[in-house]
Parts: sequence; structure tokens; C-alpha cells
Amino acid sequence: MKPIVLLERFPYRYIEFGTLDNGTPDYRIQKCDEYTNRYKDMYLLDNAMQLDYAMEDFEYTKWLDPAGVPAYAKDTTRNYYASKVSSGD
Repeated sequence: MKPIVLLERFPYRYIEFGTLDNGTPDYRIQKCDEYTNRYKDMYLLDNAMQLDYAMEDFEYTKWLDPAGVPAYAKDTTRNYYASKVSSGD
């Protein structure tokens, strides 16, 4: 069976790969191998809602990656108000 590519955001792509035994679509996230330039299954999704969320939130896709790709990094902006706390003068 040939996969249907729903969305591609390098190095990931979201595909539909036929149907499961229970009749629901088989959704997967694949990742491109940097050495072979071929896509391999990275994560098998549970349902269409999880697929929608993964396609909408790229950080969630990185979080699902078993290779340990950093995701949801903290904001590094400085809090200028914290440095102006008075010392009781």
C-alpha cells in the first residue's frame, strides 16, 4: 500500500497508511533518515485528533520523537521586574 502524505514539515511527514482492523484510518508520523534520505515510521498515532494536534503544534511532534529532540523550550526573555526588587531601603 502506498501512503497518502497529508503534510510534510522536514524532517517529519504525516501520512495515512490505509485502515486498521477496526476500520479506522492508520495515521503515522514518519521521519527522514539523514543518511539514506528515506522516511521511516517514527510514531503510530492513536486517532485523528492526535494527528490534528501533531500537525498543528510542531513542538508536539518533536516531543513525540524518540530521538530526544528538544521541544517546548522555555522562553529565554529576561524578567526586568525581578531585578528591581527593593532591598528594604
